[in-house]
Amino acid sequence: MFAVIRTGGKQYRVAENDVIKIEKLQGEPGDAVSFGEVLMIGDEGGAKIGAPLVEGATVQAEVVEQMRNKKVIIFKKRRRQNSRRKNGHRQHQSIVRITGISA
Repeated sequence: MFAVIRTGGKQYRVAENDVIKIEKLQGEPGDAVSFGEVLMIGDEGGAKIGAPLVEGATVQAEVVEQMRNKKVIIFKKRRRQNSRRKNGHRQHQSIVRITGISA
């Protein structure tokens, strides 16, 4: 069984025991979290598609780790103006393990 969830402005296709990186969630490693925005649930027999969400469906997960992603360098240069600017950014992320899908 799999589900499509929405979190952090993105959509993820998940199944039980999957480990995914998502935008930062509140909680410490070992905490349980639940995703209520389930867009679709499917299995071998077919799929149940929500409009826009599937009624009463939730996906349970466990926070494995809180971390930061690799640094992204932002470099802006204006040619022939002797003008340049360099910045960096590291996005906070959570690694979660999907523990269950309930329809």
